[in-house]
Amino acid sequence: MNDITPRDIEALLETFESSNWSEMKLKIDGLELFLSKSPDARSSVDFSEYADKAPAPVAAPAAPALAPQHGAAPDHWIAVRAPNLGTFYRSPKPGAPPYVALGQKVEPMTELCLIEVMKLFTSVFAGLSGTVRRVLVEDGELVEFNQLLFLIELDS
Repeated sequence: MNDITPRDIEALLETFESSNWSEMKLKIDGLELFLSKSPDARSSVDFSEYADKAPAPVAAPAAPALAPQHGAAPDHWIAVRAPNLGTFYRSPKPGAPPYVALGQKVEPMTELCLIEVMKLFTSVFAGLSGTVRRVLVEDGELVEFNQLLFLIELDS
């Protein structure tokens, strides 16, 4: 297994940011990295084309679908997940109101939050029409790739 350091990832981010590339996909020894300059690109992430070339995934304990304090969610509630790791921000700057509040109606292009890693900010959009029912992360909290951030009740 390769020893990929935070500095290696930072160098990749800097290279991507200064390039004219629109997307970058990387998979090395269990590390999957997807970068895009398009805010709606998270739905297009598909590493299956690399499956035959990659080593077997490293087993990791499965995270529960919801943390115990949040309880079970109804089937028509959809989870919005983190597109990358980083620091979760509910508002555009300190002291500003959050992008969305509980009970607020959202549309696919409604910005829900920001995730920042090494001075690179990623906007997270709802991706669907519905109502924000739960915020599962605290402002300023470190989140992992694919971590649950919000639960949104789909419009009927």
